Amino acid sequence: MDVRRAADRALEQARSALATDDAAKAADHLAGALAHAPTLPEVHEVLGRLAARPGGGLDLFRAGPHASPGRLAARAHLLAAAGRPEDGLPLLVAASGHAPAADWAGVPWVAEPALGVRIDPGLLAQVLMRLCTRVSEPAPSTLRPYLAVVRHALAAYPEHAMLLGAGSALARRIGEHELAIDWAARGARVRPSKLGEIWLGYAFRSAGRLPEALAALRRAVAHDPDDLSVYADIAGTLADNDRLDDALAWIDRALQRDPDYDCAVHTAHRLRHRADGDLMHLVRLADWIRDHPDESHEHTDLADCCRDTPWLSGAPASAPLPRGSAPAPAEPSAEAVRRLRQVAALSWAHPPAAYDAAVPLIMVTPADLTALLAHPPADVAVPEIWACLGLLHHRPEEPWLDSERRRLLRELAEGGLDRVTEAALFAMIVAAWIDPAARAEVAEAVTARLTEVASRPGARSFAELALATPCLDQSTRQLATAMTRVPAVPRQRGRSRLLLRWRRS
Repeated sequence: MDVRRAADRALEQARSALATDDAAKAADHLAGALAHAPTLPEVHEVLGRLAARPGGGLDLFRAGPHASPGRLAARAHLLAAAGRPEDGLPLLVAASGHAPAADWAGVPWVAEPALGVRIDPGLLAQVLMRLCTRVSEPAPSTLRPYLAVVRHALAAYPEHAMLLGAGSALARRIGEHELAIDWAARGARVRPSKLGEIWLGYAFRSAGRLPEALAALRRAVAHDPDDLSVYADIAGTLADNDRLDDALAWIDRALQRDPDYDCAVHTAHRLRHRADGDLMHLVRLADWIRDHPDESHEHTDLADCCRDTPWLSGAPASAPLPRGSAPAPAEPSAEAVRRLRQVAALSWAHPPAAYDAAVPLIMVTPADLTALLAHPPADVAVPEIWACLGLLHHRPEEPWLDSERRRLLRELAEGGLDRVTEAALFAMIVAAWIDPAARAEVAEAVTARLTEVASRPGARSFAELALATPCLDQSTRQLATAMTRVPAVPRQRGRSRLLLRWRRS
């Protein structure tokens, strides 16, 4: 159903509810209609009927922490109809933060110059800053009406530094780069501050004016030399403009001040991996993330570095040949198949994320996981990988070298070239990512398997696995790199004869 038909249906239900004097039900349907078509005149006509009720209908659209965007927008419009648009705007902006692509602000009262005069400029700045944290750059053009509110407010409060900076942040996200620079520069002149220079630096950076951006960010450091997030911003900006040595110098300055500052640690590992391609920078970052669960905010550096790399971020296009059919365990239980469907995917952010995603399989027995390997559901993406990751969750309290999960995966990895073998090896490699105690043994096992299959057709995927392995020695890594240059073989499924052993397990 397209959005207009969905809006019309919700609108019809709202009118029917009003006809039976069920205002609460009408409000529910009207909020749904707004979510589908925020500027549809017919929706606002019915909303006007609710506004004519005692209390202006506000009791029907309460703005709690879990209120839907449609409900927030409805309350905003009712507040505007009641002569309180300055109270309605924060709710409308909150709706935009939840669903930025919808045209929540494309209504006449938002464009009224009086709104910019009536709303407190400090409140408007806070509202805009919250919105900017919810939208990416570039942001949808549906947010453009809020720039009009800022313009009208700045006409009344031309030297409000926070509003100038917050308005600049919104303007650059929408692509109004010159306006963003103008507002940020005015704000930095009115009240020189670290935040003002950061806004100005970001505005210059978005406009592609690197020297001015770096100059502003350096002034921000001068305002507050202990804010290491600015050091990381400068390093990232330099790296994005192919000045990697300068970027590393800035991040080293940050780490000298605080070796455990999360933004600096993430940026340092990302840039060092970019500089020399050493996988261990990413492994050490994964270790740091595991040991520091209470970071100041979410980072994506590890996922960014793993993206589009075989095995680090998903199943590769290349794969080994099938090994042929063999007697296999019984069919897996329906519950095992259900749980496999729940977690299976072709991609993951990074190897530790793949491990975490497989947690629901901890409830599946090894016998059922083996049955999934022998009888993989046709509608599940790379089921062998996820079944082996499930085995990796078997008795996780046991030390790796003496563990049952290691024994099971080693047996599966000892066969020829097939999907089960590579899946078992990948699970072992994931174990090495999440458990430093497993790294030397897993690297040894991967090296032995790679050497064994190096001359066989279809070995490219094994080479890609090797390149995802922590602590691999340099000569093995060079061999794997050379093997990845061999054309890939189309992926096929095969069953391992080793699955017979599971009948006796």
